Parts: sequence; C-alpha cells; structure tokens
Amino acid sequence: MSAFLDEATARAEIVRVGASLFARGYVHATAGNISVRLADGYLITPTDACLGFLDPARLARLDAAGQQTAGDRASKTIVLHRRIYEASAATTQPARCIIHTHSTHLVACSLRDEAAAELLPPITPYFVMKVGRVPHIGYRRPGAPEAAEAVAEAIARYQQEGRPVRAVMLARLGPNVWHDSPAAAMATLEELEETARLWMLTRPGPLGDAQIDELRRQFGASW
Repeated sequence: MSAFLDEATARAEIVRVGASLFARGYVHATAGNISVRLADGYLITPTDACLGFLDPARLARLDAAGQQTAGDRASKTIVLHRRIYEASAATTQPARCIIHTHSTHLVACSLRDEAAAELLPPITPYFVMKVGRVPHIGYRRPGAPEAAEAVAEAIARYQQEGRPVRAVMLARLGPNVWHDSPAAAMATLEELEETARLWMLTRPGPLGDAQIDELRRQFGASW
C-alpha cells in the first residue's frame, strides 16, 4: 500500500489536477470535487468551488473523524468520499485520492441506460487493465447518504467476488474514481471517460472471455 501524501504536496496536487481537468473539459463551472486521504484526516475541495481556480490555502481540512478544522466549507460529497475511503481500505484497490466529475460522455452513458448494473462493457484492453468494472449506482439526490451506503456496498460486494473496483458511476450525476495519488486518479478518470466516448460513438462488441483471460495472465487485470 502506498504511503499517505504529506499535506503540502496533497494541496499542491489537488490544485494542479483540478486546473488540468477544468482546462480540458472534464469538469465545468463548479461541478466536481477532489479529496485526498491524509495520515490524520482529509483534504477536499470546498463546496461550489471551481476546480480550475482553486486556492491551496482554502481547501477544506478535516480531521480523522470528519470534523472540519480549517479552510472553506467542505463539499457535501465528503460523506460519500469518506465511505469510499473506509470501504476500499480492506480491498486490493484502497483509495488515497478520489475524483468526482460530471464528465459528458460518462453522464450520457448513464442517461442512455440508467438501469444497467455496470456502466460499460469491456471494449478496450486499457479499460479492462486501467479501470476495470464500474458499478452503476441508482439515482439518489446529490449528497444523499443512501448513495454513500450503496457505493460502499458495491465496493464490498465486488471485492468479495474477486473483482475489486476503483470507480463507481452515480446514475445521472457522474463518476467517482480513486487511486493512490491525484495524478493516478486523474489518469483513471481519463481512461474511463475516453472509453465512454468510444462507446457512445461506435457501440463496438466487447472483448471475448479468452481475450480478457489473456489480460489477466499477462497484466494482472482484475476484470
């Protein structure tokens, strides 16, 4: 398991990744948020903050119990993020950073088939290797505690089935992806959004069982 980022590095990386996502259209206006798990608490972007113009000194700082200790008011999604950190800690894909966006093609996939149990089929090898399965969580209002519990249950269920996940899709809202650093979480989000874009453009058939087994053997894919 990777070490926790120190707070100064985490603040700088949240600002850098937020600006990059905003500049490239992965987030817009005040949509989306980024959090990092520290050794003794959390950092998260403030409520209604634009990810393109974050101030590292104004990021919300919370203690290990989730109580805010500094910065602007924390995003309401900290409840969901804390449940992801807790639920993923016992898996082979523990979260150190979580990114939530309203990325266009991912939301479009959700709108097209809201009843789907998983957001996307395995259409490319890099989606299988770099992202993996993405549970599709039924719609709840933004910030609803029921959504956080549904996400935690999905993380636990997939781990029990030997298929750990590092992303979930909230129906009609957007993805939450996690990894061991902001840079790695951003790369996971990029691969996920690109897969959604390909799916919306072409609707290709999925990789076959033998092809996925080969990815498991050669690259350790957990599909």
